[in-house]
Amino acid sequence: MDTPTSQHNERPVEHVAVAIDLTKSYGRGDGTVHALRGVSATFSRGQFTAIMGPSGSGKSTFLHCLAGLDTVTSGSVVIGDVDLTKLSRTELTKLRRDRLGFVFQSFNLLPMLTAEENIRLTDRLGGRRAEAGWFDTIVNALGLRARLRHRPAELSGGQQQRVAVARALLTRPEVLFADEPTGNLDSSTGTEVLGFLRTAVDTHRQTVIMVTHDPVAAAYADRVLFLADGRIVDELAAPTNDLVHARMRQMEG
Repeated sequence: MDTPTSQHNERPVEHVAVAIDLTKSYGRGDGTVHALRGVSATFSRGQFTAIMGPSGSGKSTFLHCLAGLDTVTSGSVVIGDVDLTKLSRTELTKLRRDRLGFVFQSFNLLPMLTAEENIRLTDRLGGRRAEAGWFDTIVNALGLRARLRHRPAELSGGQQQRVAVARALLTRPEVLFADEPTGNLDSSTGTEVLGFLRTAVDTHRQTVIMVTHDPVAAAYADRVLFLADGRIVDELAAPTNDLVHARMRQMEG
């Protein structure tokens, strides 16, 4: 399979997410587990970043701390001009709803709602209504037009994940966080979902941060951050399937 490439225009770099010396520990005393050990990274607008590493490396913990889904032990996470670590629980919930998007391995769709109702759910909870043109753009690009009135049980796994992606993008989030978004999909459907994320980055300057264990998925990104033992140990720009495979083999060897 050819490695996808992105077309970049010369634009000023704008950091939309910044991690500063993040640490995350669980437990106490001899039983303490240090999931993150002083992780710092920046994420630019219109950039697709994949995060990889062996099991237990801290990659999912890193993503969850960046997204405000987990608290940090020390350090800061800044989205735009807001330090997440200084927000109250209510303020953090509002920021996640209004400014961030999420796609997980499990589709997290409400079974009693149609595909369209699931897509519009975040907007409804925020008391807003997305512009019709953007809704149509997402639905058409993801091939969901004929499925909008179907409930999740009437959709394939790939269709459900496309609904989840549409829901995440409807609010035009500053950052879209994806945690193993193709983990439950066959390779063909996974390719479709990753292709749309790539298009969202290239066409709409969407920022995507994705955890994956799959070198094929990572090859859709602009760069890959490799974690091991709670630290960033390597970074790969313009990744390809073969390059990512090689780096992972080095880390696991």
